[in-house]
Amino acid sequence: MNLEKFNADWLKAWTDKDVPRLLAFYAEDAEYKDPQTAAGIKGHDALRAYLTGLFGATPPMTYTPEEIWSTHNGFCGRWYCTIGAHGEGGRMRGFDLVVLKDGKIALNEVYVHQLPA
Repeated sequence: MNLEKFNADWLKAWTDKDVPRLLAFYAEDAEYKDPQTAAGIKGHDALRAYLTGLFGATPPMTYTPEEIWSTHNGFCGRWYCTIGAHGEGGRMRGFDLVVLKDGKIALNEVYVHQLPA
């Protein structure tokens, strides 16, 4: 598996706010955690509901991969996110821990922070 391509295609699906395409990257029983989901989310149904609400409540967000590091069972990826059509909402830097199982994301932990203007 080409991890750099996987990561770039996955982040493009986040940028496009394409829920069905995003879910195709995740295993049916995947676990997802980000700062807004302290207890985490498990499975496609819960992730679909979360992403649909998240994407409906957020402005355009463009995710740009920066670097990845392969691990024994997946990868860690660092990225930038420009918020708003022209960056008027600021920028974030993020980092994902991705555990893969049979070519799908089994665990995704997201860490983010705002960047200064």
